[in-house]
Formats: sequence, structure tokens, C-alpha cells
Amino acid sequence: HNPQKADDGRIDVSLDSTLCQTLARFIPDSKTSSSDLPAYSLEEPDQTPPTPPPNYSPAAFSSKPERPAEKWTVQLNIVIQVVGSRGDVQPFVALGNELQAAGHRVRLATHNVFDDFVRKAGLEFYPIGGDPAELMAYMVKNPGLIPSMESLRGGDIQKKRKMVATILEGCWQSCIEPDVMTGEPFVADAIIANPPSFAHVHCAQALGVPLHLMFTMPWTSTKKFSHPLANLDIGGSGVDPGIANYVSYGLVEWMTWQGLGDVVNDWRLTLDLEPVPTSEGPRLVETLKVPVTYCWSPALVPKPGDWPSCIDICGFFFRDSPPYTPLPDLDAFLRNGPLPVYIGFGSIVIDEPEKLNSILLQAVQATGVRAIISKGWSNLGGSNVGSGDFGNGKVFYLGDCPHEWLFQYVSAVVHHGGAGTTACGLLNGRPTTIVPFFGDQPFWGEMVAAAGAGPKPIPRKALNARNLAEAIQFCLTPDASIAAQKLAAKIRSESGVKRAVESFHDQLLTHKLQCDILPDRPAAWFYKRTGERPLRLSKLAAEILIEHCRIDQNKLKLLETNPIIIENRRWDPITGTASAALSTGKGMLMGTTNILVKPVK
Repeated sequence: HNPQKADDGRIDVSLDSTLCQTLARFIPDSKTSSSDLPAYSLEEPDQTPPTPPPNYSPAAFSSKPERPAEKWTVQLNIVIQVVGSRGDVQPFVALGNELQAAGHRVRLATHNVFDDFVRKAGLEFYPIGGDPAELMAYMVKNPGLIPSMESLRGGDIQKKRKMVATILEGCWQSCIEPDVMTGEPFVADAIIANPPSFAHVHCAQALGVPLHLMFTMPWTSTKKFSHPLANLDIGGSGVDPGIANYVSYGLVEWMTWQGLGDVVNDWRLTLDLEPVPTSEGPRLVETLKVPVTYCWSPALVPKPGDWPSCIDICGFFFRDSPPYTPLPDLDAFLRNGPLPVYIGFGSIVIDEPEKLNSILLQAVQATGVRAIISKGWSNLGGSNVGSGDFGNGKVFYLGDCPHEWLFQYVSAVVHHGGAGTTACGLLNGRPTTIVPFFGDQPFWGEMVAAAGAGPKPIPRKALNARNLAEAIQFCLTPDASIAAQKLAAKIRSESGVKRAVESFHDQLLTHKLQCDILPDRPAAWFYKRTGERPLRLSKLAAEILIEHCRIDQNKLKLLETNPIIIENRRWDPITGTASAALSTGKGMLMGTTNILVKPVK
């Protein structure tokens, strides 16, 4: 892995620091070099002329065919907990629909603003609080893990901590509270979550139910590539790049826990759970071997060879395309000229939208292309709507429009690099320029560039009219089009959502979940019989047996289908063995000195 020095929001980590040097000695199988792992297979582009995008015609659009789904053995109450923007929520809507098709009752718990979006998809919704717009604005100002002085002075940190506390409680309520509209009782039999929801493993421990994480960016330690939020500075450390990559995951998790661990532990006390020690909090998910399914295409990022069997890569999550009819002005713009370039930054909240809009217009003018600029949450273009006098009639300012429909009728896409938008562009074979702001966006920019389907990503702070124009011109080359279309062919052959449901089912232990009397119901009670095998009983089975005086109600015990035990070990975010090298809390803190090359920007 080559160290990235661009100002792209990742946290700069020096491998010369005492802590990193210590941790590097305790990586499992550390004798294995990163070069021993399977390499990415990026085929050389062939010389076949690229197939141009279809001419614009609304009639050419058709939604995906219905996919048959098999009912699973046990019908579960599943809560899906998601924190993030609409781009983070949308893939889980697709997942929820597929889980419903398998016979499960599905509740999607996320921010209140997505209530209508979730319910229109036919899913139960539970509000967990938190404002995604406020969260996006904070992330743009503080793209790494270390807050800026501006945020410190403005009280943003306390606001974020308060928001996290609200979300934690909301996630717990989503596991046990009745439906907010119908009042129908609900208790989760299983939890699916994205890692930033934070509450997942703690809710699962409190209920004793299975947990499965799903995410759009790498969150599991590997020697193949570094944590997307880490920017490694190997320097003269002599550390193998693969080991450095592996260490980066522990460091990012450790720093996150330092900022929020006390908030999590205060909340755990309200659930009658003991506080998680600092030795365990940062690496809890990996220590417990919680199953993780990553929702990206293995054609873009294959599964690293050092990930265990509980980690899966299933493909991008695509929802069934929503019905959409373009407004007359958009329809006319698409008909009256060459296919435009799409430019949009979705739910990113930008401090100076006017300045960014000016850069976009200059780049469009320099390249001579037509462009659709999505107004997004930053309201790019201000009061401009449609194709007015601005941009010499070559620019169309667009409000809300499904990417599934729109990306069929553009020549290339320029966006922030959200996983969902990236996936949709590649599915349609569109060369892609990514302008990352924070999070996993730089990672996806690098992956798209490595596949040849776009130029190197342009960090937001480095963006100007010249480099954006050059990036657009790169996207319009035959080589970029060929690479994007080859990726599209592979992605279309995958059924990401269906495979994710299979992955979820594969990790469940059916014999622990299943009621012995009504096998399609999840067991909730444990009934011990003298001289006979204990019974696992669902709520309905127990009710029937009690009503007919077949069992003694007082002998029923609550059943934990997936008990979670958190051991209190000495500090070590990697293997539990480094505590001998860092023997005291003072030593630990001293060991972190110089990890951060740029602690505050």
C-alpha cells in the first residue's frame, strides 16, 4: 500500500510511532507478507470498441424482473439498524424487501427523516433520532477522526456525542417497542446493522440474539489494504506494508472508542449491562467474530485472503427500480442534444455551494459537454432550475430523480463517491470521476481508478475547474468506457441482495433458533423436563401448552439464542498479547504519541 498524502479527510498515521511499532509485532501470522495474499485481477482492457450508451428514450427503461425467493425455515422478527444518509439507507431497503420475500418480518430503524421513504418501500419503520443533514455537515467539516478547531470552538463535538446517545437509545427501542403506527408488538429475533449505528452488538448482547453486520466499506482488519479512514505514513519504520495495513484498523477503532466509549458505556448501564473495558471496546466485533457481509462487487474489490469464513462479499445492493416519468423540461433537455455528463454530490452538505457551482460551470464550459447538475442537499445552482440562461443552455439543474433511471441516459458521472452512487454508475457502465469528501469515498475513488473506469479521485479541497475538466475528458475516452462496461457486465451477473440474504441465513444456527413444536417459529423459551431433553419453545407454542396445562409456566426460562460474553482482558486492540509490552495505562498513552501526523487541521 502506498501512503496517501492528499488532504482527503483520512487520518494520517505514522508507522514510526511507538504504539504502531509495538502492535506490528503481534499481528496474527505476521510472517506472511502482503505479497503472499491473492492479488487483485484487473484485466487489461481489450481493443473492442465500446458500446455507446443508448439514445435517450423513456420507453427504453424497464425495471428488473421479479426474482423468486424461497421461504426460510424460521420466520424471524428482524430489525435493521442504519445510521447515515439516504445513500446508506437505500441499500438496506432493498435488503429488507428481500428478507420479507424470505418470510421474515422486517423493521428498518433509522433517522426520522426517512420515515416516508422506508414505508413506501413496504417496510416497517422505527425512528431512532439523529439528523443526517447535521451529521453530513459535521463530516464535511471534520472528514477524519480528529475534529477541527472550528468544530471544537463551535461545540460540534458535544452535539455529536448527544446525537450518538439519542441514536443508541433509539436503536435499543427499535428492538423491543411496538410498531409506532399499528401498535403491533415487536421483539427482535435477529439484528442486522451497519457499523456506524454503534448500538448493534450491545443490543444483541442484551437480547441474546444473533447479530450480522453489513456495510459498504471495509471494516475488517486485512493486510491487503488499509482502513479507508487511515492514511498510512510508513516512513522508515521497516514495517511490512501488509502489517501496516492490518494495524490501521485497530488504530481507527481505538480512536473512535476514545471519543465515544464513555457514551456507549453510560447507555449500557441503562440496559443492565456492564461497561465494556477499554481493552475490548475498540475490537469487540472482531473479537466476537460477528459475521460481516460487505455489499460491494467482488469484481471491483475481491475478498482478501486473510478474511475468515464469517466475512463475505456479496455484490452491490440494488433496489427494484422505482417507477419514474421525467418532467417535460428534463425530457426535452435529454432529447435535444448529446448525452450529458451527470454531476452531483447527493446528501453532502457543502459550506460554499456557490464556489463549487462556479467550478462545475467552468469545467463544463472548458470541455464543451452538456451537463446535468443535481442540486442535492447543498442546493447547487441556488434558484436555478432546469435549463435556463445559465451555462449557454448546456446545463440542466435537477432536483430529485432516481439514479437508476437517469444514469441510463448520461455519458459519464461525477460524484462524491458514495457506495450506492458509485454502484449505480458502474452498473450502467458509466465512466466515473469521484470527488471524495470523507469516509469511504476516497477508497471507492481509488478502486474505480484502479479498474480503469475513471481517473484518480480528486479530493474536494483540491478540486478546481482545470482538474475537473481533465477528469471529465478522461471519462469520455474509449479506454474508460471499455473498462466501465466490463465492470458493468460482471456486476449485472451478481445478485447482491439475494446473496446477502443467503449469507445472513448461512451464519444463523437453525437448531438454536427453531421451536421444537412449531419449527417455523423462533424459540423464545427454554423448558427443562425431568429425564428428558429440554424443549425450545416459541411464544405461541408456550402459550398453547400452558393453556392446555401441558407445561408448568414457572419452569420456563428465557432463551438466549446467541449469548454474547465480553471478557475483560488487558489492553490490546489486536490480539490480546501486547499488554506485556504496554504494561500500564500510562504506557499505553505514551505509546500513542506521534501516531497522528496532523492532529488538528
